[in-house]
Amino acid sequence: MRIYSAILVLAASALGACHRGAGPATPAPAPAPDVAFLHPFGAPTRPFSPAVRVGNLIYLAGQIGTDASASGAVVSGGIAAETKQTLDNIKRVLESVGSSMDRVVKCTVFMADMKEWDAMNAVYQTYFRAPNYPARSAFGANGLALNAKVEIECIAVAK
Repeated sequence: MRIYSAILVLAASALGACHRGAGPATPAPAPAPDVAFLHPFGAPTRPFSPAVRVGNLIYLAGQIGTDASASGAVVSGGIAAETKQTLDNIKRVLESVGSSMDRVVKCTVFMADMKEWDAMNAVYQTYFRAPNYPARSAFGANGLALNAKVEIECIAVAK
């Protein structure tokens, strides 16, 4: 039905343009799928949404280990402390948009130093239930926001 409606809109638009002598018609934008840009903590201060829901999937923006205080600084204590805070931040966003850690299906981990992989994993695995860990990719990165040691983004299923 949507395709049929879109064809009718395009045809009507083209016909109108020809009658006005305006040249080729600009196609009407396709109807947006079920998309919601989620801002659980108020208006964003940077040009991205913390989470976007498409159907029953929730895509989280990358999170780093910033503390919840007004300073928003990366926590001290190295990779373990940053990984814990990063995952706490992910948990907080997920719960505020209608999901949870046990509904995470995919994570992407970015690390400033891949030599810290084992230390990151030691904390990471405590946030998920074995053996049902999310699918995961990991990359070494040359510089993360606020000089963080780790950034994690994920995809979860809404409850």
